[in-house]
Amino acid sequence: MCDYVPIFKIRTMRRIIFYYFAFKKIKVMDMYGQQNKSIPQKITIFILEMVLLWVAYQIMFGMWNSLVSGWIGTDVENQSFTRKVIVFIFSLIVFFRINAMMFFWLKRKIPWEESFSIPFAFALYFIGFAIFVLTCSKVFDWFDYLGIFIFLLGSFLNTFSEIQRNVWKKKPEHKGQLYTKGLFGLSMHINFFGDVLWVTAYAMLTRNWYAGIIPLWLFCFFAFYNIPKLDHYLSGKYGQQFEAYKSSTKKFIPFIY
Repeated sequence: MCDYVPIFKIRTMRRIIFYYFAFKKIKVMDMYGQQNKSIPQKITIFILEMVLLWVAYQIMFGMWNSLVSGWIGTDVENQSFTRKVIVFIFSLIVFFRINAMMFFWLKRKIPWEESFSIPFAFALYFIGFAIFVLTCSKVFDWFDYLGIFIFLLGSFLNTFSEIQRNVWKKKPEHKGQLYTKGLFGLSMHINFFGDVLWVTAYAMLTRNWYAGIIPLWLFCFFAFYNIPKLDHYLSGKYGQQFEAYKSSTKKFIPFIY
């Protein structure tokens, strides 16, 4: 069975999630429309995420496993090694995928504040889910395989949609035009939907209800703050192109919303 993290520690994690999104929303729209390679910022993000991966590994397999297990009140001997390996593989995939996108496809400016807020978000994913997975000793079953599928689907939607848009945008004849094709024909913000899917998959692998707070907060952040702000920016930049796209395409979840 899967144990639950003590409630006062859950409240602490809730506060961390709240303060992350409260800080992030202040800066989220500042970078749109500004192009800059931002190499020092990208290197900073890369290094901090490497540190977070190392910490996650130590929590699940290394010198901090016993300490953290004792802190959350779970038995080291009852932890699922397979489950921990899958969660760590998730983190490796996210790390390489996000950094590839950042270094090769991201053209906008990265403010220095974002160089630290982005790793803070990944601390929730890499370290948060590394802690939550320690509470579960349940045998791997169909629900976990479903979680793996959802993770792969979300990663594909998030990454391939950005690749499609990047290839299209590079063509001179598309300058000043809004990209509405490919996966973005299924949803105006299919990349954000992909993010919610792969984060949800992490929570599924932990089999801990409290882990669901993280993808829930992410969904609400996208649906109620980031997407409306981004739509406002795109409407001002593309005018009728955006209005036509908006009237014919689901906003966030394909075929639903």
